Amino acid sequence: MRVFAVKLVLCDEYIMEGGTELFMDNGASSYRRFLEGDNEGFVEIIRDYKDGLMLYLNGYVHDIHDAEDLMEDTFVKIYAKRPRYSQNYSFKTWLYTIGRNVAIDHLRREKRRNARSLEDMGDTVADKVQLEQDYLKKEDDVILISAMDRMNSEYRQTLYLKYFEDLSNEEIGKVLGKTRRQVENLLYRGKQALKSIIEQEDNLR
Repeated sequence: MRVFAVKLVLCDEYIMEGGTELFMDNGASSYRRFLEGDNEGFVEIIRDYKDGLMLYLNGYVHDIHDAEDLMEDTFVKIYAKRPRYSQNYSFKTWLYTIGRNVAIDHLRREKRRNARSLEDMGDTVADKVQLEQDYLKKEDDVILISAMDRMNSEYRQTLYLKYFEDLSNEEIGKVLGKTRRQVENLLYRGKQALKSIIEQEDNLR
């Protein structure tokens, strides 16, 4: 199963066909309706993007509860400030860029946190696993996310946006603030690192 997962993620033509459903990026239409006064448009945005955004933000804070707070902060910021959406990129790219900025601001403000109790940590892990199972659906996808959690943060973010959110290299660069060449290098190095991690796990089995 793990070898199969590696083959999937190392294939440049790999496109998610299940688990993370690929739907038309209707967020722009929903957002436009929201700006025109239809709050149902905002409800649709939250419904369609909250789980994927939360998993993405978890790659920055490594705590699913903090990631949930940051996801909510992202939507609150959009609801309150109604920022302009440029159609030069997909709505998802725009949304994830805002989410990333919210996460970075959070990390800059955050001081070393007090140690959590073992019980709290157990709840955090359980909630993260449940979210992964609900959002990703396929066993292979959950295996990949679990392995990616052990990676360099930039590698994880790049691979997640590419293979789980189906963003183009240009869109990934917009979200992460990287050039196209830098994204290509991160994808290559990230795939090599992921391959190494999963092969190590297989050797321990």
